[in-house]
Amino acid sequence: MKVVACASLCVLTSASVSDEQKNRPVTKVINLLKDMVKQLEKEAEEDEEVYNKVACWCKTNDKEKTTSISDAEQHIDRLISTIEEKTATSSRLNTEIKNLEVEVEKNQKALDQATANRKKELAEFNEDEKDTLQSISALKSAVTVLSKHNGGAALLDMQAALRSTMHTHSAKIGDMLSTKELKTVQSFLQSPEDYFDAEPTFKQSYAPQSGEIFGILKNMLSTFEADLSQAQKDEMQSQSAYEDLKAAKEDEIKQGQDHLEEKQEELANTDESLAQAKEDLEDTRTSLAADQAFLANLKEKCQLTDQEYEQRTKTRQEEISAVSEALSFLTSDEAHDLFSRTFNFVQMASTEDARRSKAAKILAETAHKVSSAELATLAGQVQRDAFVKVKKAIDDMIAKLLQDKEDEIKQKDFCIEE
Repeated sequence: MKVVACASLCVLTSASVSDEQKNRPVTKVINLLKDMVKQLEKEAEEDEEVYNKVACWCKTNDKEKTTSISDAEQHIDRLISTIEEKTATSSRLNTEIKNLEVEVEKNQKALDQATANRKKELAEFNEDEKDTLQSISALKSAVTVLSKHNGGAALLDMQAALRSTMHTHSAKIGDMLSTKELKTVQSFLQSPEDYFDAEPTFKQSYAPQSGEIFGILKNMLSTFEADLSQAQKDEMQSQSAYEDLKAAKEDEIKQGQDHLEEKQEELANTDESLAQAKEDLEDTRTSLAADQAFLANLKEKCQLTDQEYEQRTKTRQEEISAVSEALSFLTSDEAHDLFSRTFNFVQMASTEDARRSKAAKILAETAHKVSSAELATLAGQVQRDAFVKVKKAIDDMIAKLLQDKEDEIKQKDFCIEE
C-alpha cells in the first residue's frame, strides 16, 4: 500500500514542476511506477517460491507424522496383545513349575522313604540271618552230638547253644513244635545226660528217649534251613524290587527336573519378553504423544501460513492493480496534455485551482484505496492551501514512504533467512 501511496505522490509532485522540468519528471515517475510493478511481481515470485517450500515441508511432515502415528497406534495394539499373551503364559508357567516342583519333591520323598525302608529291611534281614545261622549251627551241633553219643564238654556247649536258640526264636519255635515236642526239648535242655545210657551196650549206646529228641532237633534244623533259604530268596526279591523302584523313581525325578528346567528357562524368556514389551509400550506411547502434539502444532502453523500467504497475495495484487491504474493514467492522452501545457501557479490562478482540485481528488481516491490517514489529510491541505506548501509536504511524505518501503524489504529478507 505504501508503494501505491508513493506512486500517487510522485504523480502529484510531477504535476507541479516548472515548465523547464515538465517532461523529465513525468518520465521518471512512469519509470518509477514500472519499476514498482516489476518489484512487486518479483516479490510475488520470491514469496511464492518460499511459500511452496514451506507448503512442501508442511505436506511432507504431515504425511510422515500421520504415518508414524498410525504405525505407532498399530504397534501399541500389537504390544498390548503381546503383553496380555505373555502375562497369561507367565502365569501358566508359574503354575506348571509349582506342580513340577511338588511332583519332583514327592518322587524324591518316595525314593528316600523306599531307601530308608530297604536299609531297615536289610538290617533286619542281616540280623535274622545271623541269628538263624547261629541257630542252624546249634541244631547241627546238637544233632551231631546226639548221633555220635558225645558227652562231656560237647554236651555242655550244645546245651548252651540250644538254650540261646530257644530264647532267640521262642515265638517261631512255639509255632513250629507241638506242646509235647516243646516239653521234650525243654526237658532235654534241663538234663541232656538223661538221654544217654550210663553204660552203653553194643546194641544201644543212648537212652530210648534220645531218639525222640534227635528227631525233633533234626526237624527243627530242616525248618530253620528252609526258612533261611526262603528268607534269602525274599531278600533278593526285595532288593530287586527296590532297585526297580529306585530306577523308576530316579527316572521320574530326572524327567521332572529336566522338564522343570525347561519350564524355568521358558518362564525366564517369557518374563524378559514381557518386560521388554512393557518398556516398548511406554516408549511408543511417549513417542506417539510427541508426534500427535507435533502434528497438531504443524497443522495449526501451516494453516496460518496458508492464510497469511493468501492475504499477502491479495494485498500485493491490489497494489499491482493500483500502480497499474496509476501508470494507465500517466500514460493517457489526458495526462500527456496536462503535463505538456505551460502553466504558472501565480499567473493562472484559475488553472491552479482546477489542478489543485484534480490533485486533491487523486490524493483522496488513493487515500481511500490504501486506507491512509496521512494522504487523506494531505488531500485536504491540497484543497485548501497553496500548492507550494503542499509540494513540500508531498516531497517529505515521498521520502518517508520510500524509507519505510526499504525498511520493509530488509525486514522481509531477514524473516526469510530466519
